[in-house]
Amino acid sequence: MTKKNVLITNDDGINARGIRELVKAMSEVADVYVCAPDGQRSAFSHAITTNGSIHIKEVEFDNAVMAFETSGTPVDCVKLGVRLLRARGIDIDMVYSGINQGSNLGTDTLYSGTVGAAIEGNVCGVPAVAVSVGSHEAVHFDYAGKLAVNAFRAAADKIPANMVLNINVPDLPENQVAGVKYTVLGDREYDESFSAEDAAKSEFDYKYSGVPLMYSELPDTLDVIAAQKGYATITPLQRDLTYYGKVEEIKNWGIDE
Repeated sequence: MTKKNVLITNDDGINARGIRELVKAMSEVADVYVCAPDGQRSAFSHAITTNGSIHIKEVEFDNAVMAFETSGTPVDCVKLGVRLLRARGIDIDMVYSGINQGSNLGTDTLYSGTVGAAIEGNVCGVPAVAVSVGSHEAVHFDYAGKLAVNAFRAAADKIPANMVLNINVPDLPENQVAGVKYTVLGDREYDESFSAEDAAKSEFDYKYSGVPLMYSELPDTLDVIAAQKGYATITPLQRDLTYYGKVEEIKNWGIDE
């Protein structure tokens, strides 16, 4: 049987450990191609490069058939990677984004370059999977890689081209993970702050930081709660942001009068 072609990207940069772990895992079940940023692009959401050009070069990458490093965003990498490979006669069957260092739960998905890249797969007509480990200092990638491979084996022919599977895994050995929960997005709130840095009197520099809030008395059908309890979570996402329940109601608001 001919292997499927998988394009892998991330937002931590092409030299991050997570993408190398994901490429290694996925190479066992697919022909893997890489197109990833040349450095850190976290929280770039669905940003694309519209001013200036995107520099791209072919590089060596263990366990990948072909790899490109770019100066662009994660979404640029998917948009460009799919087209570059198609021009070489290679059609991408699935897009994988990750393994991200840091979870992408709840409203994090609005900011996430990891999820943004996966959704761009959908924009290109390709089903996608986003994979994250719940620590910015993550050291345990094996279980995340295993679930990524399992998702491919179990669902490669079932995931529609307008859906992303969003997988989040605790930074723990597999035998310490509480299990897997199939979830919906919850609210992901932070204790946020902007700390002032040295600056001239007429100018000010601030640096953002935020610590996720912990919740109680909420169901673990929400991804943020399941993750808080030590579960890996799998959440189906779509890019359609329409609030369908309000379409008829807003007709009566008089906006067009």
